Amino acid sequence: MSLERPIDPDPYSFLPAVPEFTVTSADVNDGQAMTKALAYDGMGAGGENISPQLSWSGFPESTKSFVVTCFDPDAPIPGGFWHWVLVDIPANVTELATDAGNRNGQNVPAGAFHVANDMSEKAFGGAAPPPGDRPHRYYFVVHAVDTEELGVDDSVSPAVVSFMLAFHTVGRAVITPTYQH
Repeated sequence: MSLERPIDPDPYSFLPAVPEFTVTSADVNDGQAMTKALAYDGMGAGGENISPQLSWSGFPESTKSFVVTCFDPDAPIPGGFWHWVLVDIPANVTELATDAGNRNGQNVPAGAFHVANDMSEKAFGGAAPPPGDRPHRYYFVVHAVDTEELGVDDSVSPAVVSFMLAFHTVGRAVITPTYQH
């Protein structure tokens, strides 16, 4: 099932420019295919639903917290697909361990919380592109935020978090691996 459609531009190119900083991972590489372990464990994707390790540095001095998101703009729906939204990560936390986004929440930094992804789970939801579709891009983004709390709770949608980030992001770090099923 190949869904013929143009490749969308970088979704963050539509937002106001902010300083960039560095995000790295022991589990994913920019522009490279993710392992099946990072694929969703449902919907026939056959993965383990493990979120990747992420670490970041070089963010603006005005940073008071972080938000980590994962977004697939290549999903065959008009608005893309949110796989992960972790809000209010304290400014002194600069790394998330492999599987920090698991469903039991045991590896979430104190004070941080998940917002439900587009799979309706308050956790990381692994890659799950339609079988046979082209490789999808997964934008793992660390947003440096100018306030300790973004002003949302865990009942809001990823869109509301994104809207609030438009007013509070002081820097952004992006790593974009791919996945094809």
